[in-house]
Amino acid sequence: MAKASAIQRNLKRQRLVEKYAARRAELKKILADPETTDEAFFEAQRELAKLPRNSSVVRVHNRCASTGRPRAYIRRFRLSRIAFRELALAGKIPGVTKSSW
Repeated sequence: MAKASAIQRNLKRQRLVEKYAARRAELKKILADPETTDEAFFEAQRELAKLPRNSSVVRVHNRCASTGRPRAYIRRFRLSRIAFRELALAGKIPGVTKSSW
C-alpha cells in the first residue's frame, strides 16, 4: 500500500485539474490561435503562469485504484500489475483468463 499522504496529494492534484480545466483550455486556445495579437498572447501567457502548477494535467500520476501503487499501472483496468494479477487469478475481473499454450 502506498503512503496515504502520496495518495491524498495526487487526489488534490486531480481536484485542481478539474477546477482549472476550463480556464486553462481558454488560455491555451488563445496561445494556439495564429490570429492572436502579441499583447493578447503575452497576457494569456501571464495568466497561465499565474495558475497553480498542480492544476496541470501532466502533474497527475496514474495510481492503482486498490493499492495506490504508482508504478506498473495498467490503464485499461486502473490497477497495478500486482493487483491485476491477484484479481485476475481470483476470477474477479470479467473477461480475463490466464493464458496457457
